[in-house]
Amino acid sequence: MQLLKLKETVSFMSLRVPAMIFSAVLMLASIASLATNSLNWGLDFTGGTLVEVGYDQEANLPQIREQLQASGFPDAVVQNFGSSSEVLIRLAPRDNVKASELSNQVMDALNLETSNIRRVEFVGPSVGEELTEQGGLAMLVALLCILVYVAMRFEWRFALGSVVALAHDVLLTLGLFSFLQLEFDLTVLAAVLAVIGYSLNDTIVVSDRIRENFRKVRKGGPEEIINISLTQTLNRTIITSMTTIFVLLALFFVGGALIHGFATALLFGVFIGTYSSIYVASLVALMLGISKEDLIPAEVEKEGEELESTPFN
Repeated sequence: MQLLKLKETVSFMSLRVPAMIFSAVLMLASIASLATNSLNWGLDFTGGTLVEVGYDQEANLPQIREQLQASGFPDAVVQNFGSSSEVLIRLAPRDNVKASELSNQVMDALNLETSNIRRVEFVGPSVGEELTEQGGLAMLVALLCILVYVAMRFEWRFALGSVVALAHDVLLTLGLFSFLQLEFDLTVLAAVLAVIGYSLNDTIVVSDRIRENFRKVRKGGPEEIINISLTQTLNRTIITSMTTIFVLLALFFVGGALIHGFATALLFGVFIGTYSSIYVASLVALMLGISKEDLIPAEVEKEGEELESTPFN
């Protein structure tokens, strides 16, 4: 299937200077936002109070959210737990308010009796700190493994380009959540790790085609060969991105509040990951001086080849 029937090579690398400026501005803006606003950590990281409520009939989650928001709990996370009549409400910690008092305020907001309370628990901040450390460690290990894998499969210039592209994608995604102050919980962390996987897959496809063309195309410099490779993979990139975006749009609009952050991070990650595989990973490899000599395998001299080539007297 081909959406674009391109007869000529698209000169992607002719826009490398504007692309570098664009990426640099976005990365600096992300760093500035993270330094000033930080992230809006969710209850998974900050701790808070869990209130489990039982209803006599099926619970209306949108109505519960509206009632809590109107009563001063706009940050409450509401979800079904076990059955459609059981609801789990997660609240951020309030200063000088005990968990029992908080649960009573929730019951008043929902116009329910205290007998509807199934349990009230406090999740301490130590759990959040542990999750923060483990999440950061998971991303660091993932980047190091990718660096080693791509270096072994392709060439160290491609490996460095891939890692720079992934760091670029993660930084911009975190910057978006920091700038918009969207809640960053475990589902968003999972989405950021998924963005790394998506972006890496796209970068590997592009790098594989560049390596193949460096071996096949006789004429042309590195910039021209990279342009040819990106043009050849453009249809595949567009189709993959569009199908992924359609699924994510469905999750974004009808997936519910719990998965909204996950879909937002992945939607942004697909756009920025596609961009970075073209204008970050490939551009870094080009700037590091990738050439045909780096990718053409060395010829192995056969045993006794010199003797065979020696003329008999």
